[in-house]
Amino acid sequence: MAEIKFSDEEKLAIGQRVQRYVEEELDLEIGQFDAEFLLDFFAKEIGGYFYNRGLYDAQAVLEKNIEEIGESILQLEKATQLKR
Repeated sequence: MAEIKFSDEEKLAIGQRVQRYVEEELDLEIGQFDAEFLLDFFAKEIGGYFYNRGLYDAQAVLEKNIEEIGESILQLEKATQLKR
């Protein structure tokens, strides 16, 4: 798995959300640097779990769509004397 990296814009947005959460839920104030440091830690240490879950979910959607396409193709099949 490739390292999870965010753009500067994404880091800023996520960092602000982390700051807000820590302040509202833990009654602590942290700066943007600390919030981004925390984000980097989570991305490195647990990001893979979220990444893998996203892959599994995408795979399930793809498998469902492939199955639906297969069924749609079978509906187009013309009757012949041959049995499948």
